[in-house]
Amino acid sequence: MIPLQDNAPRRCPPLVTWGLMGVNVLIFLLMVQLHPQVLERLVHTLGLVPVRVIHPELVPNLDGGGLGYWAFLTCMFVHGGWLHILLNMWTLWIFGDNVEDQMGPGRYLAFYLLTGTVASALHLAANPMSTVPIVGASGAISGVMGAYFAMFPRARIVILVPVFVLPFFFEVPAVFFLAFWFLEQLLSGAVALAGPQFGGGIAWWAHVGGFVCGLLLHRLFVQRNSPRPCRGYGDELRQWGLLEPRDRV
Repeated sequence: MIPLQDNAPRRCPPLVTWGLMGVNVLIFLLMVQLHPQVLERLVHTLGLVPVRVIHPELVPNLDGGGLGYWAFLTCMFVHGGWLHILLNMWTLWIFGDNVEDQMGPGRYLAFYLLTGTVASALHLAANPMSTVPIVGASGAISGVMGAYFAMFPRARIVILVPVFVLPFFFEVPAVFFLAFWFLEQLLSGAVALAGPQFGGGIAWWAHVGGFVCGLLLHRLFVQRNSPRPCRGYGDELRQWGLLEPRDRV
């Protein structure tokens, strides 16, 4: 099932969501220009390698060197291929704008980075001896999806279901789509525990950890009072010339 759009309205332009998408795409486009050997070394440096964090004494000379705990942050902005980044950015676009709308730009960014960090931590706990770097925004985006699940239970999602070569379109409740997606990640993660060959190169437990973190912690980041239109955005928009200045009353 591929989500295409939702019907949840938003009040404000999702500046942080746009910014995150832009940074991810820019970094990806820069990295694909590199020589394959340089690219592989950079991925090992910016990516989060579980054994390097959990048991650094075992791999003192692991290729790439690593950035220590900064890798929890940098790994969120590195992607492993065109399909990887396209799916991640598309999913962020569908669910991120509404969550940002409820949290405001600053809290939303903090929420995004926190859920991404927790997602990576759960992956490390499930794969402490892995030497494969984890990269991608999936953990943080999973956190956004967990928040969306709780905050927009009445929203509906238009999904694409390809059957052989024929596309079929359906509109389903967001809670159904997200619950199905979460159970798929959970079951796949359980299978992956049997061995890395069953994981398919996907950090399933990062998805699970991000979703659960977003589901449980989103209330801490939602704006308490009902904000006026685009509270937290007006100053940025006026600064960039996108809104006319107004007198304060």
